[in-house]
Amino acid sequence: MSASAPTPVAPPASAAADPPDRLAALEARLTALEDHPSQSTEDRVAMVVFSGDLDKAIAAFIIATGAAAMGMEVSMFFTFWGLNAVKKQKIFAGKNVIEQGFTAMLPGGLGQTGLSQMNYFGAGAKIMRRLMKQHDISSPEELFGLAQELGVRMVVCDMSRELLGVRDEELIDGLETGGVATFLADAARAKVTLFI
Repeated sequence: MSASAPTPVAPPASAAADPPDRLAALEARLTALEDHPSQSTEDRVAMVVFSGDLDKAIAAFIIATGAAAMGMEVSMFFTFWGLNAVKKQKIFAGKNVIEQGFTAMLPGGLGQTGLSQMNYFGAGAKIMRRLMKQHDISSPEELFGLAQELGVRMVVCDMSRELLGVRDEELIDGLETGGVATFLADAARAKVTLFI
């Protein structure tokens, strides 16, 4: 009994195609990959500012202004306690008891915020500001103004504003309001996304 000869295997269709056809197929695939949303990121930084602590707000504004100075598009989404970084005053009139309670307990702006650690009833924040001045570092208020000058997009979370009873008059002028969709639209196009 003799051994039978092996049956030849046909090459895959892609390998059998002519080189010009394969090149065209690769170009079409490359175009499809380039058009995919995950490939369409821009020189953009999207940031959630969740904390109301002074040191974290300083870090957020330093990153935002640094990125904007490098030519990147920057958006900051202020939510929950992060609203403290963009308030300018406290207003009690026209609020219910719970809203007045939040207003009383939360800072009325950057000038009233404390450090996340070693605050010591406000002494730590004053020492930090003094050190920043001695080292010729811009104050948090100056960093905020610089961020506005550099065109950083600042969005106040509508839901957080309503939950905490923060009125428009309590916020610094020139801010946008928006929801999670506003942030996600920026984050989907961003190379860098941060949660502070």
